Amino acid sequence: MKTMDFESYSDLLGLYADYAMVCDSAQWDQWPDFFVEHGVYRLQPRENFEQGLPLCLIALESKAMIRDRVYGVKETMYHDPYYQRHIVGTPRVLSHCIQDGVQRIESEANYAVIRTKYDGESTVFNCGFYRDSIVRTTEGMKFELRLCVYDTEMVGNSMIYPI
Repeated sequence: MKTMDFESYSDLLGLYADYAMVCDSAQWDQWPDFFVEHGVYRLQPRENFEQGLPLCLIALESKAMIRDRVYGVKETMYHDPYYQRHIVGTPRVLSHCIQDGVQRIESEANYAVIRTKYDGESTVFNCGFYRDSIVRTTEGMKFELRLCVYDTEMVGNSMIYPI
């Protein structure tokens, strides 16, 4: 892990915890606020990631596209409703620097998402790791890139909610 000051690492932990809380409590309108305007959210199978192949299951290339996804989740997608619960490992800092007066962090953390259907049992829905590029803004830390690399080649049903 690259060293960084306690306050910055504490803010990084807060970003990861707040992101999971928003996703787990279905506060979809808040999800885009975790990204800068040119922020990217991608969900990519591990096989493609390891081979350097660009194909992703979901690729949202701006905050506007992320907002559009929120609209889809709330207003147009029909699916069997479920709860989800993120279990996120402690972030590992890959790099940390200040460029042009902006704090930049590259980090990664393992995750598992448990899905519970309203009338069913809880199952592991998705697991893998996050590979993130983060910047500190006047509004706090934000993602420039949140890459969710999932382990399985098979995705049960469909990906509706953010990972």
